[in-house]
Amino acid sequence: MAQHIIELVNISKDYQGQEALKNINLYIRKNEFLTLLGPSGCGKTTTLRIIGGFEQPTSGEVLFNNVNINNLPPYKRKVNTVFQRYALFPHMNVFENIAFGLKIKQMPREKIKEKVKTMLSLVNLSGYEQRGVDSLSGGQQQRVAIARALVNEPEVLLLDEPLGALDLKLRKGMQLELKNMQRRLGITFVYVTHDQEEALTMSDTIVVMKDGVIQQIGTPQDIYNEPKNAFVAEFIGESNIIPGVMLKDCLVRFAGQDFPCVDGGFDSMEPVDVVVRPEDIKIVPEEQGMLKGTVRSVLFKGVHYEMIVEGRGVKWKVHSTLMEPAGTSVGLIILPNDIHIMKRVGEK
Repeated sequence: MAQHIIELVNISKDYQGQEALKNINLYIRKNEFLTLLGPSGCGKTTTLRIIGGFEQPTSGEVLFNNVNINNLPPYKRKVNTVFQRYALFPHMNVFENIAFGLKIKQMPREKIKEKVKTMLSLVNLSGYEQRGVDSLSGGQQQRVAIARALVNEPEVLLLDEPLGALDLKLRKGMQLELKNMQRRLGITFVYVTHDQEEALTMSDTIVVMKDGVIQQIGTPQDIYNEPKNAFVAEFIGESNIIPGVMLKDCLVRFAGQDFPCVDGGFDSMEPVDVVVRPEDIKIVPEEQGMLKGTVRSVLFKGVHYEMIVEGRGVKWKVHSTLMEPAGTSVGLIILPNDIHIMKRVGEK
C-alpha cells in the first residue's frame, strides 16, 4: 500500500466567523493524482492553500511524511504551486522564468542550464528559451508555469484550476498532457477544479466537497457509479433521482413498480432515493417496457440525444444515440446493475 505523504487531521478554517472548512480529514498517497472537486465556495482552494502553507488552519494538523508542518512557511515545504493565472514574470524570458527558483538556491550555472533544458523537453517547449512569456499562447504559458514548479523537484505539486483560462479544445489536450506528465515523473499531484469531466478524466482519487465538508472520497468510477448522496449524484454527471422504498435486499419500489437491484443492507420498507443515470435507461417499444411514458422533448447534444420521457408522474431524462420524436409513446428498461440506492437525507 502506498504511503501517505500528506495528512489533514481535523482541519477547520474560519474567516471572521465564516467556516470555510469544517473538520476535514484527508490523506493523500505518494505518487497519487488527487483532485479536490466542488462548486465555488466549497473550500477546495482553501484546502490547497493550507497544504501549500499560504493559509494557516484555525485548528487541526497538516502532516507531511508524518511530521507536523503547520508552522513551516511555503518556501520550506517540499511542495510547489501552479496557480490559475500562472504568475509568470513578464520581464523575464522563458529560460529565466523556469530558472528563477534554482538561481535563488544558488545552483551552479551549468546545472541550471541542464535542468531547465530537461524541463523544457518535458513540457514540449524545447527551443523556446529566449521567448518572452507575453508572446506565448495560454497553453504555452501554462507549460512554463508547470516547468518552473517542477524544476525544483517538489515531492508534491499543487495545481489551482490551472486550465481554467484555456479554451475547451486546448484544455482537453492539456488534461492528457498533465496526467501523462504526472505518471512519468512519479510525483504527487493535488489538483483543484470545479469541472466534473476534468476530474473524472485525470484523477486517481476524487474528493467531492460542499460547504467546507467532504461529501465523498473515491475513484472516478466509484464517485460516478456509487454516489453517496444526492449532491454527489447531481454534481458528478447527470442523474435521475427518484424517491423509492426498499422492500428488501435487492428489491426496490419506485415509479409505482417493483425493480430488482443489486443493493442491500437497508431496512424493510425503508424510504430511499433511487439514482439512475440517463445513459443507463434503454428506450424500447411501449409494450416491451418495464415503464411506459411519452417523449415530451428532444435535444441533440452532439454524441447523443437527450429526451425527457414522462410517465406516471415521473419525468425521466434519457440519453440515447437513437431518437424518438416528441409525442411518441415508448417503453423504458432499467437493469438491476444500473439502479443505485442511497439513504434518504434525514432518514436513519
